Amino acid sequence: MGASPYEYFVPFEQDTHAALEKLRQRVFASGDYATADMNPATPEEALELGDADGTASILDIERVAEQPDFCCAAPYSADELENYFGTQTPTRGDLEIGDGFWDEIERGHARIIPLFEGGQAKELCFVGYSFD
Repeated sequence: MGASPYEYFVPFEQDTHAALEKLRQRVFASGDYATADMNPATPEEALELGDADGTASILDIERVAEQPDFCCAAPYSADELENYFGTQTPTRGDLEIGDGFWDEIERGHARIIPLFEGGQAKELCFVGYSFD
């Protein structure tokens, strides 16, 4: 079995840590993760129940970091946004067209892409791969 990609969209927030935590709570409440049938009481317990396989969801991502790392979500730099999307202010349309960024994401890592509409930041997109 290989790693599975995931993507989530949330309203834009300057505080990506807060955005990640709200997203994790939303996914946990929805039950849309691999260990939901084990009835965990918290997102942390859901992750623990998944052992080395994790939850195959954003619940596997525990914090925001400056650089890509295991169990972390890292924002793309301005140069990376330009490289992958041809702009530092990508839209959802740019995200759908530009898929080269997937090749650079490792298992158990996530990246954060700000998405714009009319020149204004509207959403954050969390993309990543499950552990296995």
